[in-house]
Amino acid sequence: MTLKIIGSGFGRTGTMTMKDALGVLGFGPTHHMTEIMSHPEQLEHWKAVFAGEPVDWEAVYDGYVSQVDWPGASVWERTMLAFPDAKVIHTERPEEAWWASFNKTIGKFFSIADSLELPPGFHETFRTMKDGFLVSTFTDFTDKDSAIAAYRANNRKVRETVPADRLLVFNVAEGWEPLCGFLGVAQPDTPFPHHNVRKEFWEHFGGEPE
Repeated sequence: MTLKIIGSGFGRTGTMTMKDALGVLGFGPTHHMTEIMSHPEQLEHWKAVFAGEPVDWEAVYDGYVSQVDWPGASVWERTMLAFPDAKVIHTERPEEAWWASFNKTIGKFFSIADSLELPPGFHETFRTMKDGFLVSTFTDFTDKDSAIAAYRANNRKVRETVPADRLLVFNVAEGWEPLCGFLGVAQPDTPFPHHNVRKEFWEHFGGEPE
């Protein structure tokens, strides 16, 4: 299956909301970090991706119509070439809001993951993810200024690299109208998806540690 949509926005920019929204619009299944948690067999593909090896992108995204969130968001330049007809949706939110969410979820999790009791296989998965995209994306993901600088750099690079006719820069707070206009589909009658994202993030791991 060929990807129709590539998500280039960092995690904590509304990517779970986007996953649900794309499903409503008929662009699912959508690849997201949670898919790797549910399908550990995918990890071998990502080990090859992170090692810089030639990969069959059709195999990496087999069964998916769209991709959002990390780890896919860390290789959007490669998948743009692999899927030249795919559109790029770049989710963003204000820098301070992004950092506040990232620091209390992804950043915190990866800082303490080795000490957590996780389901079988999760430690290997998240060590691979940390070494594969987190360390390469951020000089120091625990430092606010450094993390925001990386976030800002990716936002800028997407705007400078992706052709305008392939790109939607999108804040999920904007709702259906710009998303549906970009994708050329009718707006659904259902409300735009919404998530209590911090709580839901930690529910994957049995609740947020103190």
